[in-house]
Amino acid sequence: LDPANSSFAFTAMDLTAYDKAVRVPGPADKIHKDECLFSFHTTESEGGLYVCLKSFWAFSRKFVELFHQKTGNSVFLHIQTTKTPIVQKDSEPPLKKPTILGIGVEGGFDVDKPKYEFTHAHQLVILPAFFSIQLPATLPPTIQRSVDAVLAATSAEAQDAVAAWTAPLQESAFALSLIQTDNGVKISRSGWKCAMCDITDNLWLNLTDGTILCSRKNFDGTGGNGHAKAYFEQTSYPIVVKLGTITPEGADVYSYAEDDMVIDPLLGEHLAHFGINMQAMTKTAATMAEMEIELNQSTRFEWDRITESGKEKECLHGPGLTGLVNLGNSCYMNSVVQVLFSLPEFAEPAHALHAAIADRIPPDPFADMRIQLAKLAHGLLSGEYAPAAGPEPTAISPRVFKAMIGKGHSEFSTNRQQDAMEYLLHLLDRLDRATHADGTPTPSGLMAFDVEHRYQCSESQQVQYRRVGERHLLLPVDLAHASNAADVAAYEERAARAEAEAKAAGTKVTNAETPVLPVVAFEACLQQFFGTENIDDWLSPAINGRTRAYHRQRLASFPKYLVVALNKFYFAQDWTPKKKTVSVHVPEELDLTALRATGLQPGETAMADAPAAAAPAPAAAAAAIDETVVAQLESMGFHPNGCRKAAMKNPGGFEAALEWVLAHMGDPDFDSPVAPSAAPAAPAASGAADAPEEGIAMIESMGFTRKQALKALKATGNNVERAADWIFSHMDTLDAEDDAPAPAPAAAAAAAAPPADHSGKYRLKAFISHMGTSAQCGHYVCHIRHQGRWVQFNDEKVTTSENPPFDLGYVYIFESV
Repeated sequence: LDPANSSFAFTAMDLTAYDKAVRVPGPADKIHKDECLFSFHTTESEGGLYVCLKSFWAFSRKFVELFHQKTGNSVFLHIQTTKTPIVQKDSEPPLKKPTILGIGVEGGFDVDKPKYEFTHAHQLVILPAFFSIQLPATLPPTIQRSVDAVLAATSAEAQDAVAAWTAPLQESAFALSLIQTDNGVKISRSGWKCAMCDITDNLWLNLTDGTILCSRKNFDGTGGNGHAKAYFEQTSYPIVVKLGTITPEGADVYSYAEDDMVIDPLLGEHLAHFGINMQAMTKTAATMAEMEIELNQSTRFEWDRITESGKEKECLHGPGLTGLVNLGNSCYMNSVVQVLFSLPEFAEPAHALHAAIADRIPPDPFADMRIQLAKLAHGLLSGEYAPAAGPEPTAISPRVFKAMIGKGHSEFSTNRQQDAMEYLLHLLDRLDRATHADGTPTPSGLMAFDVEHRYQCSESQQVQYRRVGERHLLLPVDLAHASNAADVAAYEERAARAEAEAKAAGTKVTNAETPVLPVVAFEACLQQFFGTENIDDWLSPAINGRTRAYHRQRLASFPKYLVVALNKFYFAQDWTPKKKTVSVHVPEELDLTALRATGLQPGETAMADAPAAAAPAPAAAAAAIDETVVAQLESMGFHPNGCRKAAMKNPGGFEAALEWVLAHMGDPDFDSPVAPSAAPAAPAASGAADAPEEGIAMIESMGFTRKQALKALKATGNNVERAADWIFSHMDTLDAEDDAPAPAPAAAAAAAAPPADHSGKYRLKAFISHMGTSAQCGHYVCHIRHQGRWVQFNDEKVTTSENPPFDLGYVYIFESV
């Protein structure tokens, strides 16, 4: 008899011996019952899931025995889910138009998937013999309470799941204390007009004095003249409500003081002050969510081009062709992850970890990079979750991976849309930290390269060379270089005329012509980045004074994979996020050998690294100020005195200095000359100086203890930025005694090595495209060259790509050839 494939009659009396082998989950326990810890098997998979009644972790049939052997835990709740398609009736109403930016929620986008009816079967299973008892049944009291609690609990996966795209609105800090002017103003039910111009739609009522004003301009030129915001800047009256959106359920309320949509808990009272009965109002204008949807749908041309809408595409299955479920605005992560796992030098070592994934089980495996990376690699590369059979695309849900990578980050921990390039850099940082800690594979080394910066003093003609490590090139996209500027202008004039005519007629534009996008040559982007630029008021070490410098960049090394991002995203003058919708014809073959750095050339005179002392100054200050960092900050337009302070207070490098500038540029003394006494003393020997309380508090805010914060600051000379990196690199020895020698992983030594140098000739390997009006909204997909052909990864859908939109990408990954 094979116990693994048989059921045995079991009684409550037989189970009494196991009553102490289980726990009843408490309020602090998370119940993981939807997905296997080590794989992407769910309760719907063959064999279902086994939930340990002691750890409350779930395992597939393959891993539950390994877990039992490692821990001795023997009592499990087995859950098997069966789904049956629900036949759709012809009489069902058509899909409603979305009214909020959400997926799978009332009023949001319909996910257009088959609907199912789910049934669940439960068993109590005892390992190692897999003795089982069908539930419900009479069980010993502790086991019964444990089973009941697990079945009744909302799973940890469901708690972390976010179906909606939109983050919940916060109550305005100004609402409860809002002072309303007793000026006798009463607002009529219609006939509104901006108090400063003739605009009669998209109007906002200021809740302080009842003034009606128009909105800001939209990215496409539509909208108002920005009088509502200008009025706030003039009066500081903070809260406005959009007229036409007021209903008994609420309205669109915006706080200029908080620069966000908010909740006004006293909205009814505030409206009544101006004679508006909220309970009697009906909606007559589009809400902000509806307008955002409409604006994004106006980029339909871009969407259709990138997704190759209307073309016959073959659904693909097999290893390396597994889709990723959109968890609610997670398409940016899905695209980045698919691209990274298309790189064999990273993907294969990560996948190899899965063979021994259960060998070491840490206290919190859901936060363990090694386990979660191996799990994700197996899910994407094994082909196990992308079988050829099946009527619909299959995909895995990287929910735990997303939560782990985003933990502690102000943006990536949310369900808001993000910048894919920023996420790629963040993910590389997290992988690098894990590499230092336990040797987890990281693709950073595959993308690392050095950029040579050449500065030439205009007066002495002497030169200075500096090398800076990079992981991507951010190329400028200047619309002034568009080769079809006249055609674009003519199109915009026709579109504006059609919009004006439709507005005058009280209708919307129909049968709009295909947009004419500006066309900028990729070569123009390269030339602008690698060309010579002038830096005025540059502090020249050669003359010990300020003059003009000529700055030029070259590639000092070529990585295996070169990441190139086109700088399409920007902020308008009113700080509204926008995107340049532009066509940049990026070639599939790229030769950058002419841009290789040469270093100091015959006939060039190298200037000194630091200026000669023009006035007495403490030696410590001279040593602490990196003039290259100062020059970089000054080239960005910051005041020279503030730049010197930043470099002096942050000897760790340019990024730390820039963060200091952004945090202190509003200080009253930011532009004041540097006081000689302000120079920091040289770092004390380890442990010789007291750690700053501010630094301790910053590290504690990241979830670490005071003792751990002190240890990290001690090891890094009280440098908070370096301490944060140190603490993530020494997780395994963080709580060890101070005199215990910390291990030095080979991975750390490898990471310190200079970047590898490859050929300057490249072939396009993959690219990520964005559709939408800014980085804060829209959708991402990626295209990957897979086994000689282009494949499109659009969340769950993996299809062939016959006409990849090479000119509409955002992030491009080139492979050295």
